[in-house]
Amino acid sequence: MGGVEADGTGSRRTLDAVHGAANTHVRGKGVVRVPNAPIALSTASVYPESTATAFELAARLGYDGVEVMVGTDPLSQDVEALRRLSEYHQMPIVSIHAPTLLITQRVWGTDPWGKLDRGAEAAKALGAKVVVVHPPFRWQRDYARQFVAGVAKRAEETGITFAVENMYPWKAAGQGLQAYLPGWDPRDFDYAAVTLDLSHTATAGVDAYEMAYDLGDRLAHVHLADGNGSIKDEHLVPGRGNQRCADVLELLARRGFTGAIVLEVNTRRAASRSEREADLAEALAFARLHFAAPVVPAYTVASDGTIEAVGQ
Repeated sequence: MGGVEADGTGSRRTLDAVHGAANTHVRGKGVVRVPNAPIALSTASVYPESTATAFELAARLGYDGVEVMVGTDPLSQDVEALRRLSEYHQMPIVSIHAPTLLITQRVWGTDPWGKLDRGAEAAKALGAKVVVVHPPFRWQRDYARQFVAGVAKRAEETGITFAVENMYPWKAAGQGLQAYLPGWDPRDFDYAAVTLDLSHTATAGVDAYEMAYDLGDRLAHVHLADGNGSIKDEHLVPGRGNQRCADVLELLARRGFTGAIVLEVNTRRAASRSEREADLAEALAFARLHFAAPVVPAYTVASDGTIEAVGQ
């Protein structure tokens, strides 16, 4: 990623060096493999504090980078200000979340394609590889009609990965409502890249592990959070809900996942800055602990006929 990380001696080193050195670890008598993928913090995770606070906390707590949720905070919309924050805190920007939420319908204009185009421009300017996109709302029918093809075209033209996020049915009076077009489940559509959000799988009532498995190589980006299946999109700290967060992380490690794992958790109920920091530190610790997979031994036959196990 070209970012930096403290090494405990006061010096700082590139993330490439850190990840390269830590790619394989011995744990007990077994060996585990940790892929070279950054674990980043979404700026949405510090709300109602500012985008600037997210960079500060990400650097202090030991995250590998930041995902910028473009929202109502003017700083989140300002590419030059974001560049300065990234450089000051030595925190790479791994992804841009386009302003495609209900509350951001007027951020970066009202044209949905314009939002995606500006997202790609920001990503290029800031060195990010991914733009996270929500599927269209059901009332955006013209946009929805061309969405799958339009996203593919923009990815090809810009070289930026447009990772479409899984959503969930809206529920009212016990009934499900199709709020998104062409649909909320990305497995049903021909997207080249997908963002898997584990809070959204909880709200949708689907198995996050199964979705991750089904997506295969199309799974390009992860929003790590948890949920209990409430109709509210909870975004709990991983490990505090019923989603298979640890299983998903191990699956990704087995696959050698190299996309970004972004902690997108809700800390707005934190009573203090220290409580918010504790939640974000816990979320990071969970991700680092579980983003590893045991190396399955292979066997060789020596010249004398003996069988030896070797790590792959």
